[in-house]
Amino acid sequence: MKNNLVTQIGLAFLRIMPSLLMISHGLPKFQKLISGNFEFGDPIGIGATPSLFLTVLAEFICPILIIIGFKTRWMAVPVAITMAVAAFIVHGADPFGTKEKALVYLVFFIAIILLGPGKFSIDRK
Repeated sequence: MKNNLVTQIGLAFLRIMPSLLMISHGLPKFQKLISGNFEFGDPIGIGATPSLFLTVLAEFICPILIIIGFKTRWMAVPVAITMAVAAFIVHGADPFGTKEKALVYLVFFIAIILLGPGKFSIDRK
């Protein structure tokens, strides 16, 4: 029983900490979006404004929902996709040290997709 409690605390920690850190990357983009400044990169060719909107969704909105544990696995998918785009497209030609942060986030959010939120979440699974 104690091992199960430790596992559930570990899942909560795995879900909450990377999401809090991700919000620190998404907040400036969110502020940029609500201020009406839509200048942003277009790494996958859909336009700067849709790219900014999707990045704000993935780096700001989804991590908030992951922290509370609402639809955790589904909310981790846009974050993982965004980190894959950052690592392999935006920083694809850069040295490993430059893309390392995006790869670490990618691994965290893939783990969240695979393991789920744990019992200390709204979903309680």
